[in-house]
Amino acid sequence: MAGPDREFWQDKFEQRRTPWDRGAPSPQLVAWLDSGALAPCRIAVPGCGAGHEVALLAARGFEVVALDYARAAVERTRAALAAAGASARVVEADVLDWRPDAPFDAVYEQTCVCALHPDRWIGYAAALHAWLRPGARLFALFAQAARSGAADGFIEGPPYHCDIHAMRALFDAARWEWPKPPYPRVPHPMGMAELAVVLARR
Repeated sequence: MAGPDREFWQDKFEQRRTPWDRGAPSPQLVAWLDSGALAPCRIAVPGCGAGHEVALLAARGFEVVALDYARAAVERTRAALAAAGASARVVEADVLDWRPDAPFDAVYEQTCVCALHPDRWIGYAAALHAWLRPGARLFALFAQAARSGAADGFIEGPPYHCDIHAMRALFDAARWEWPKPPYPRVPHPMGMAELAVVLARR
């Protein structure tokens, strides 16, 4: 398998070497919630990590299913939920293999696609499309993490750079409706940024 494996992520969470973790929910998720762009519904959070967003969504009345395949991340998400006095379904699973028992109204994608090696992106995009009902929305934060080696064709990460042109090809217009740019640019403590895009599943 190309890219980091389950043991890689398990070690990161066990050792708490998670520099991408803000220690709180993404400000863009808070903005989507406060504006009403994202209202309580059945939502999936793939690659849930430390669970900050999962706990916030659950506390705001969402029916949340959170997934991660690192057991340490699953445990941290469950601890975040307990601290918030909230509940959600937290599943230890590979997002490429897992299938929901019912379609979702939304997916919150922040840290999963940029954590997967690009060789796995097509399978991941297909999985998200299959999880969502027609008309449902993908709330995505695409990591802008270009490295110098990219100019010579090297694939460096994680986090892997989610070039917006690559994302448009991956989440293609035949299956997803894209809003017009510009897209909100969300600063990240790692020194990169994320582009916030809401796609509708066709």
